[in-house]
Amino acid sequence: MNPWLYGAALVVAGALAVVLVVDLVRDRAAQDPHFVGLGVLEALMLVQLVVGAVALARTDREVEGAVFVSYLVTNLLVPVVAAFFALAERSRVGTTILLLGVATVAGLEIRLWDVWGAGRA
Repeated sequence: MNPWLYGAALVVAGALAVVLVVDLVRDRAAQDPHFVGLGVLEALMLVQLVVGAVALARTDREVEGAVFVSYLVTNLLVPVVAAFFALAERSRVGTTILLLGVATVAGLEIRLWDVWGAGRA
């Protein structure tokens, strides 16, 4: 798995989470810039899915392939589902839903890194 993609995904998710928390405190509904940020995160997840699948096919590591791919696919789907529900609920709740989606992506990224086994010696 590419550490640059991992880092970029965490940075984008973190920056988007900060913006969402600020707007949540300001009692603002989800707006277009939030969805643009979510689109950037989604694009990163798509690239990570492709790169991760190729890395899994080429590795000789002990990686649980089904779990690894399921995390990659889930990471791809979470921003889409969060955006769908946030668009359905155009209030402060929509901003909260986006924040939960972004936090879920960050958590799945950390777990994905653990499944890949990058922390092992």
